[in-house]
Amino acid sequence: MKISKIKVTPKAVKLKDPITISLGRIDHSISAIVKIETDEGLVGYGEGSPGILITGETLKGTTECIELFEKQLIGIDPLDIEKVHSVMNSIAAHAPSAKTAVDIACYDLLGKKADLPLYKLLGGFASTVKTDMTIGLDTPEVMKDKAKLAINQGFDTLKIKVGTGSDLDIARLKAIREAIGSQVKIRLDANQGWKPKEAVNMINRLSEYDIELVEQPVAYHDIDGLAFVTKNVATPIMSDESCFNSKDALRLIRAHAVDFVNIKLMKCGGIHEAIKINSICEAAGIECMIGCMVEETNIGVTAAAHLAAATKNITRADLDATFGLSEVAIPGGVPLEATSMIQLSSQAGLGLDK
Repeated sequence: MKISKIKVTPKAVKLKDPITISLGRIDHSISAIVKIETDEGLVGYGEGSPGILITGETLKGTTECIELFEKQLIGIDPLDIEKVHSVMNSIAAHAPSAKTAVDIACYDLLGKKADLPLYKLLGGFASTVKTDMTIGLDTPEVMKDKAKLAINQGFDTLKIKVGTGSDLDIARLKAIREAIGSQVKIRLDANQGWKPKEAVNMINRLSEYDIELVEQPVAYHDIDGLAFVTKNVATPIMSDESCFNSKDALRLIRAHAVDFVNIKLMKCGGIHEAIKINSICEAAGIECMIGCMVEETNIGVTAAAHLAAATKNITRADLDATFGLSEVAIPGGVPLEATSMIQLSSQAGLGLDK
């Protein structure tokens, strides 16, 4: 099988409910949707969803990068995923979202060629994924109401955004915990919002609200600071922006900087690199979470869900991006309706409708 054409279509869709994090506000899903056609008639779908606040990429740049990839990938077998990534790496040094789009489409083709759902090919540990629900930054009252809504929708784990003022963060957590009771798990995500000593102080103060873990408390580049926080708090610490690829994962583990690692396909360049990150973490006794960018659609989130379901060491999921969408370019995969349990399709590949 050979790649005969790669079509890329940029698409932006306004979110039903914009989300604010400590780095800024996100109000659109933006995606470079990829369709890889082959000489055997099989078609694979992928997407690159650049998050400028996280990866520094733009939709225009991601789209143009994929167009550059196409020129060198025509004639290559899409199942030769190592070769595909080698070609892409020779063209662009970073560009993780662009690489992810092609990577996901190749894995979709792999599943279709084998006539198996992707999670079966990636490990087959399970066919379902349990996700949390993210509550973006707002007033304590608004965040409390959104938390209560999520619980009423069946979620038992919430990821609460923090990092924009100590007194306000405490008020937010107090209001949410009092509203949802003691049985619901709470994860915090500061999105690099604190300095190391500030993070230790804040995490210790917030721990009275029974926090499962804190994600990326300090700047992505401050590995020493991250290790300082991990050493000086009892609450488990998870990396996000500090871990883009497998080399970052190894660096974090050597520094004893984290207790968990959050993998996102759009950060690392796709499933191929995500598998490497998870393997390194598993060898070191570090569990992983699979996450998604707010900008993603059902294509990227479905690919992440397949990897999460397939893999025993990915024990947590934050795959709620589709719940903010009112439309998608290709139907199928993870639903648009909010649900805590994602059931993967038994259809071949990603299981998207054609």
